[in-house]
Amino acid sequence: MKGLVKDLNLEKKKNIIVELMKDPIYKPMKLKELCMLLDIPKEKRDEFKLILDELCKEGRIGVSPRGKYGKPELYTLTGIFQSNARGFGFVTVEGREQDIFIPADRIGEALNGDKVRITIEKEGGEKRAEGRIIKVLEHANTEIVGIYSKNKNFGFVIPDNQRILKDIFIPAGKDKKACNGDKVLVKLVNYGDKKSKPEGVITEVLGNIRDKGVDILSLVKAYNIPEYFPEEVEIELKRIPDSVEFEQAEGRLDLRNVSMVTIDGDDAKDLDDAVSLTYHEDRELYELGVHIADVSEYVKEKSPLDKEALSRGTSVYLTDRVIPMLPKKLSNGICSLNQGEDRLALSCIMWINTKGEIVDHKIAESVICVNRRMSYKNVDAIITKNDARRKEQFAEFVPMFMQMKELSSILRNRRKQRGGIDFDFPETKITLDAKGKPIKIEAAEINDANRLIEDFMLAANETVAEEFYWRELPFLYRTHEAPEPDKIRELAAFAGGLGFSIRQPKEEHVHPKQIQELLKKIEDDPAEAVIERMTLRSMKQARYTTECSGHFGLAAPYYTHFTSPIRRYPDLQIHRIIKESLHDGGLSKKRLMHYEEILPEVAIKASTLERRAEEAERECTKMKMCEYMSKHIGEEFDGIISGVTAFGLYVELENTCEGMVHVTTLTDDYYVYDEQKLEMRGEHTFKTYSLGQKVHIIVSGADKLLRTIDFRLVKQKVTE
Repeated sequence: MKGLVKDLNLEKKKNIIVELMKDPIYKPMKLKELCMLLDIPKEKRDEFKLILDELCKEGRIGVSPRGKYGKPELYTLTGIFQSNARGFGFVTVEGREQDIFIPADRIGEALNGDKVRITIEKEGGEKRAEGRIIKVLEHANTEIVGIYSKNKNFGFVIPDNQRILKDIFIPAGKDKKACNGDKVLVKLVNYGDKKSKPEGVITEVLGNIRDKGVDILSLVKAYNIPEYFPEEVEIELKRIPDSVEFEQAEGRLDLRNVSMVTIDGDDAKDLDDAVSLTYHEDRELYELGVHIADVSEYVKEKSPLDKEALSRGTSVYLTDRVIPMLPKKLSNGICSLNQGEDRLALSCIMWINTKGEIVDHKIAESVICVNRRMSYKNVDAIITKNDARRKEQFAEFVPMFMQMKELSSILRNRRKQRGGIDFDFPETKITLDAKGKPIKIEAAEINDANRLIEDFMLAANETVAEEFYWRELPFLYRTHEAPEPDKIRELAAFAGGLGFSIRQPKEEHVHPKQIQELLKKIEDDPAEAVIERMTLRSMKQARYTTECSGHFGLAAPYYTHFTSPIRRYPDLQIHRIIKESLHDGGLSKKRLMHYEEILPEVAIKASTLERRAEEAERECTKMKMCEYMSKHIGEEFDGIISGVTAFGLYVELENTCEGMVHVTTLTDDYYVYDEQKLEMRGEHTFKTYSLGQKVHIIVSGADKLLRTIDFRLVKQKVTE
C-alpha cells in the first residue's frame, strides 16, 4: 500500500483510507502514524490532513478527541435532530442526559426530525456539548405541507412546520398549477446543502388558505394521516354483512334479554361499549356487565382491513372531522352497538361487593341488543340533578342508573384508597360555524355520567389484564411507569417551597398514594393549580408493552386497553387473543409463538401512532384557538399563569386558550427567571409572577400559522 495514496486521484485516495479503517486489524491512529504507514512524505502531509478532514465531514471516517482516526461509529453519535426557529438545533441521543447543541452553520442538510450522525466538537461540562451533523442517516420528511409563493419562472413553498427552517424550491413546471397562497403538499427530491435550498415537486394542491377546512386538511397531510381507505379494503367491506347472521350468534352467550344501555356524547356515532347492572340483594353483590363490540369477528388477522387498521393505529379526532381507524360500515354500522339491533360482543361480567372488590368475573363471546342509547347529559340529569322530566322519559332505566351511580362511587373510592391519582384538567370544546370558523371555545363539561362510564371501563380493563397475566399468555398491556426519582425530588422541593410536603419514598420510586396525598392537601388552596401542573409534568407517558408492569397513575398492578376496539388497534389485537383462548383447546403452541413474535412490534407501533394522533389533535386545537383569539385582539380577559419560562409567562384563560406574556412587555422592572421556584422576580420592585397566580391580560396578537397567541398584562388589575 506504501506510496499508493500519493499517486491516485482524490476519490481513490479517499476510498483507500476508508477501506483501511474498515479492516478488522486496523487500530485507530494519529495523523503522524497514518503518514508513516502510508509512506506520505512530509511535504504532502498538509494535503493528506485536508483529505482526512473532508472524510470526517462526510461522515465516512471519525476522529477521536485525541486526534486518532478510525471508523465513524467509533467517534460519532447517532440521534434525532430537533431544529429551532432561530436557526440552531439539538440532537437527542439515547443514553445521554443532555441534548447536544448544533450551531446553525453545522446543521448541513438536516431537517427537523431527521436521524443524524454527529461528532462532538466541544464537550459541555456544565453546559451542553456542541456538535456537528456529519451525515443524515434517515430523513423524517419526504413530504412537506406549506404555502406556495410563485415567482415568474419558479416558486417556493414556505413550510407550515416552523421547525423546518428552509423554504422548498419548486422548479418551473413542477408546481401542479398552484397559485399564490395555496396550501400544497410537496414531495422532496433533494434536501439541499449550505449553498442551496431543498428542492421539491408539488404533488397536491389542497386549496387556498382561506378555503373552508383547508387548514385542518393541511394538518392531516403534514402528519401523514391517511384520509381514505385503499381499494382492497373497499372490496373486502362488500363481503361484510350489515346485520348479525344466525350462524354468527350460535354458541355465544345470549344476553339479548339483559337490559343494557350505551352512554356516550350527543354526536358520537361509533358506539363500542354498552353497560348493564343488576344488584343481588341476597348476596349483596353488583353484577356489572361491560359489553364491547366484537370487532375482531369482522376484522380478520392479516386481511386488508387488519393491515390498514394496524397502519393507522387509532382514530384521530380533529375539530371538524374524525379520521377513523376502521371504515364507517364497521365503526358506525355492524360494529356500533346501535339501539335495538343485535350485535356481537365480548362481554366482561363482574360481580362486585359493596367494598368495590371484584370477587368473581366471566369473559365471554356474546350476542347483545342495546335497549336504549343514552347521552351523558341525560344520565347526569337523572343521577345528579334529579331532573323530573328526564326521569319520567327514561323511567324504566332510572333504578339501574341510580345503582350505577352507587357502584361508580364505590369503585372510585376504592381506587382512591389504593392511591389512584385523579387529574381533572378540563378538555377544550370548540364550536365551528358553517364556514369552519371557530365561534365558541369553552372548557368541556365532565359530569358524573362521564365518570360513571370511566369507572366501569377501568374495572373491565383491570379485570381482563389480571386474568391474562395469570394465564401467562402473550398479551398487550397499557403501562404507566413510576416517575423518575429526580422528578419527584424536584416536585417535593417545589411543593415544599409553597408550604406543602410530600412523603419521600424509602425505596427508589414513589408510590402513587404519596402523590395522591399531596393532591388532597392542596384541594381548594390557591396553590392547587400550580402544584397539579407540576405533578402532571413529573409523570411519564403511558405506552403499550408486552410486559405487565402496572399503571402508576391508576395505582393498578394490572391494566390493559380492552374497551375500544373500534378506535384503538391494541384493543382489537387482544380481543383476538381472548377469543382464541376461550375456544376449546385454547391457543396452540404455534399461535402462542405467533403472538410472542408479533406483539412487541404492535406495541411499539401503536404507541408511536398514538403520539402522532395526540400531536395532530393538539396542533389542531392550538390552530383554532389562535384563529378564535385573532378576533378578540384588544379585548381583556382574566387568566391564570400556567407556565413560567426565561422568556415569559404562559397564561391560560377560562375558555382554556393559552397565550404568552413575553418578558420584553414587562416594562415596569427588569425581571429575572428563577428556575428553582418557577417564577419571574423584579430586581427592583421584587414583584413576582408565579404558577397559579391570577392575572388580567389584554390580547395583543395571534398567529394561526405560528400557533402563537400574545398577551400583555393589564398592570392595574394584576393580583400581586
